[in-house]
Amino acid sequence: MSETQLRNIAIIAHVDHGKTTLVDEMLKQSGIFRDNEQVADRVMDSNDLERERGITILSKNTAIHYNNTKINIVDTPGHADFGGEVERILMMVDGVLLLVDAFEGCMPQTRFVLKKALNLKKKVLVVINKIDRPNARPAEVVDEVLDLFIDLGADDDQLEFPVIYASAKNGYASVDPEADGYTSDNKTVSAGTMRPLLDAILTHIDPPCGDKDGALQLLISSLDYDDYIGRIGIGRIERGAVKRGDAVVLCKADGSVENVKISRLYQFEGLRRVECDSAAAGDIVCISGIEDLYIGETLCSANCVEPLPFIKIDEPTISMNFIVNDSPFAGREGKFVTSRNIRDRLFKEVETNVSMKVEETESTDTFKVSGRGELHLSILIETMRRQGYEFSVSRPKVIFKEGENGALLEPVEQLVIEVPDQYVGTVIEKLGSRKAELRDMISNEGATTHLEFLIPARGLIGYRPEFMTDTNGNGIMNQIFDSYQEYKGDIQTRERGSIVVHETGTSTGYGLFNTQDRGRLFIGPGVEVYEGMIVGECAKNEDVVCNVCKQKHLTNTRASGSDDALRLVPPSTLSLEQCMEFIKDDELLEVTPQSLRLRKTILSKELRMKHQFRNK
Repeated sequence: MSETQLRNIAIIAHVDHGKTTLVDEMLKQSGIFRDNEQVADRVMDSNDLERERGITILSKNTAIHYNNTKINIVDTPGHADFGGEVERILMMVDGVLLLVDAFEGCMPQTRFVLKKALNLKKKVLVVINKIDRPNARPAEVVDEVLDLFIDLGADDDQLEFPVIYASAKNGYASVDPEADGYTSDNKTVSAGTMRPLLDAILTHIDPPCGDKDGALQLLISSLDYDDYIGRIGIGRIERGAVKRGDAVVLCKADGSVENVKISRLYQFEGLRRVECDSAAAGDIVCISGIEDLYIGETLCSANCVEPLPFIKIDEPTISMNFIVNDSPFAGREGKFVTSRNIRDRLFKEVETNVSMKVEETESTDTFKVSGRGELHLSILIETMRRQGYEFSVSRPKVIFKEGENGALLEPVEQLVIEVPDQYVGTVIEKLGSRKAELRDMISNEGATTHLEFLIPARGLIGYRPEFMTDTNGNGIMNQIFDSYQEYKGDIQTRERGSIVVHETGTSTGYGLFNTQDRGRLFIGPGVEVYEGMIVGECAKNEDVVCNVCKQKHLTNTRASGSDDALRLVPPSTLSLEQCMEFIKDDELLEVTPQSLRLRKTILSKELRMKHQFRNK
């Protein structure tokens, strides 16, 4: 295959702007699937967590053929927490499709991914997606994108970006927003084709320019694993060519080199990896047969060892402690419960998750795990519990740094909120108490307001559930790392205490009925509990210890109405993220394959009181 018959592109955008749906449609219209084949929506979101949450967590490779040209496509995550995935994937491609929602416009992650692409001098093709949405404003959004390019310091060539208008959901694209089924009050959506987008890719995205006759250089940008093949490295050949069975040199991150052999070579065709005999500069390939292969390493020819520099990945901003579970129920539900099990799993994670760090602590039972955000860490926790691991985690904490003048620096996030007008005052008041600075406020059509803040990352921990309550679920909140700034001062986050269990046993309706007036309950009757376990949120700013296992004593005396059924308020079931945001510094979240339990770090009430007295 000649260089002019190949294109390498990545699809980048803010979360939920339609990346995976667009890839679906490109695959369908390129003839990858049979006419009678049943294809699920968001076929690229292949693991269970991605399908359940409707988000892309891991980047995915695919390839289509159009007009005798092979187009390698990489679908990237949209959440800021998985920005490390986006950064290294950009090293594999020559151009990007920047998707922007025709209604929402430019969002925080749009700025983040575009900045990375412009810094790497990648050609950008702008796709205004969802032009069929009610209140879509494609012309205004194009102006917003242009302003964003200018704000990010794009050069003159980058400012001359092509624009395609599309509805990935309805399967059409156009160079004109008023054609091919644009929806407004007096028009309806009509079926179309993605050909204008595919033509634009061939016209505006440059083919790879590597020297096929030079010495081999292949940068490993991603890793996969197969139970039969073992570790698989994915990357683009920057220079030269490679064949199956070649003996090459692996240049490691620490500067050492190792002689290795490529046992198998693959390329992408549709959703499959297809084994091939050889590949040349510009091709995105998968290689196997190298056991100790890591992201950022380079494969070179033995006669020309020249490792490629790897892109600097932004550092983590939030950390949590992963602790061996020592609750009274430890070992009941998990398959992997020891410190060695947990340690091996965490260090295996950082081999492929380059934006995450794992550190050992003074305790052999505790490991410090740092990531890009709460979602980044919660995905790891949920993945581990589904794999049979049992452990406890501490409250998320931000990672502080020391400035040049000795000042304490903390991570600050750019927060963007879309909220109905009637909730603006409440949101600004709550965020003000969390040290947020209002940077911009724009009134939109449809009685909604666009708010932009700079807020310490500490101030966002635990705020999302409060935000959803304050806005009755009508608000949209997105954040992305902005910078490290001087410490903003103390922040009062959770203002209420916990309802803590008095003794080990099984919760009863009678015990819960006598407890529910104290606050909001998280459990119902018939749940096994232990001393020190948290079963609710107290209405006051203090912890209360209650006996939720209390039984009603039976007597021979009966009175009219005394034996009526007890009316229990339905309990609030917390998700994993809500549990992580709820716990305080002296509390833990117990994670097992079957349960999420909140608990005090010190289970005994007497020992907790002694500890508090000593630390006064």
